[in-house]
Amino acid sequence: MWVYSSRFYNHNDGADMKKLTVAALAVATLLSGSAFAHEAGEFFMRAGSATVRPTEGAGGTLGSLGGFSVTNNTQLGLTFTYMATDNIGVELLAATPFRHKIGTRATGDIATVHHLPPTLMAQWYFGDASSKFRPYVGAGINYTTFFDNGFNDHGKEAGLSDLSLKDSWGAAGQVGVDYLINRDWLVNMSVWYMDIDTTANYKLGGAQQHDSVRLDPWVFMFSAGYRF
Repeated sequence: MWVYSSRFYNHNDGADMKKLTVAALAVATLLSGSAFAHEAGEFFMRAGSATVRPTEGAGGTLGSLGGFSVTNNTQLGLTFTYMATDNIGVELLAATPFRHKIGTRATGDIATVHHLPPTLMAQWYFGDASSKFRPYVGAGINYTTFFDNGFNDHGKEAGLSDLSLKDSWGAAGQVGVDYLINRDWLVNMSVWYMDIDTTANYKLGGAQQHDSVRLDPWVFMFSAGYRF
């Protein structure tokens, strides 16, 4: 009886060891699969809608007319991010050209301007490489170039012509969050605030004018991303 009992318990011990081995392998597989992205050395790209909402203001003649306004605009936004560490990222924001109408209360819409605002950010990502939810903050510098600017018929009827805007350098701040769907794909929401101050050069009745213009927009982006 003693020999039979010993063999019986040894058989169960072997089965238990097999179960433990299978369980350990399953846990290891789950843990390895939880390392989604945002690790040192990773590169990923996001693409989605980017909406520029200026908090505008103007001086000079444009400001004296009252009710200076710049319309919102939505374009394709792109971000390219490199993770220097598991928590530190470097991001470049790009987009298709934004188009805004400029107006005053006295004249209505008088001009259309186009611009591109590439922005370079240093970012801090909260959490770690295994986190699916990665909120982050960023600070950096914005360069905005203006092009293809001109007065419409209303502006021309008011004696306005030869519009140009000076390119701008300014600081930028950012908050955002990534949610990692799997190892390759993510969804993102992010907000920037950009310091964009420029000078509008134009002619009024043939006389040269130089008005300071503040755009200082909020930029809202909703996007999907892919990790390479």
